[in-house]
Amino acid sequence: MQNRQSSTKLAPRTLEGWRGYWYRVMYFHDKRDEKLFDLVLIGFILFSVLITVLDSVQAVHAHAHGALYVLEWIFTLAFTVEYVLRLSVVQNPWRYARSFFGIIDLLSFLPAYLELLFLGSGHLTVIRTLRVLRIFRILKLMEYTSASNQMLDALSRSKSKIFVFVLSVLTLTTIFGSIMYLVEGPQNGFTSIPRGIYWAIVTMATVGFGDITPKTALGQIITSGIIIVGYGIIAVPTGIYSAELVNSYRNQRRLEEHREAQTKNSVTCVRCGLVGHTSDARYCRRCGEALPGVSAAVHPEAAFPDSSDHADRARV
Repeated sequence: MQNRQSSTKLAPRTLEGWRGYWYRVMYFHDKRDEKLFDLVLIGFILFSVLITVLDSVQAVHAHAHGALYVLEWIFTLAFTVEYVLRLSVVQNPWRYARSFFGIIDLLSFLPAYLELLFLGSGHLTVIRTLRVLRIFRILKLMEYTSASNQMLDALSRSKSKIFVFVLSVLTLTTIFGSIMYLVEGPQNGFTSIPRGIYWAIVTMATVGFGDITPKTALGQIITSGIIIVGYGIIAVPTGIYSAELVNSYRNQRRLEEHREAQTKNSVTCVRCGLVGHTSDARYCRRCGEALPGVSAAVHPEAAFPDSSDHADRARV
């Protein structure tokens, strides 16, 4: 039920009627129709991005532009209707429109209308590829929430180490770039220190475009050393992030085991059905009802409840 709790901020005041139905379909992912909507939406997103990519190929554009254009407008109209529905069912439409995924939803169909209004705005079609980001909203609210949280937690924990690492790499590239500028000089393509830094970054990343190459023996020796250092540099951030990812997974497992242990020993309220009370709880934290297993001898006030103190119990 984690996905339901994550959507409560946008939920309408009531889940009855057509607004409630479409809100559940769009933001919940438990029932059959809700899962079917997610699958159809993912299919629309992937096919629309594929059409945008294929239409950029000259050979495909020349032979199938008409069909791709019709399909693109079908997807555009579908995304437009979905966006209007989302604005209609949420309690605060402006909050949704300003959110990250609200902006992505808007950009998924807006370029098509801009092409009609402004000639020469065809380059905006590239923005349509941002539609693929919408898949992350669906995955976030589905069973992939735990995995994404672990990856983000590991990235957050390792950001200071990665920052120091990147700063060290920038320092090395500046030093090596300056050295190569002195060793090779403008006659061999190293016309400036920034040009040397560019060469050092490309070489250290083991890409090696070949647009600038050292000609002197000393320059080639330095290049060999930089390449060897580059292989080690590639492994460092991977190791840092992997270690934090393992730690995050272990912490998540400990938390889940702790919750399972609490659930096994928890008490269920007989009045409202709320579960998860600790074994030493006296009253339900939702409705204030005396929990089962609480002896009247231990808590004599539980044997004679009255309306005057019922609200006080709800706050225990």
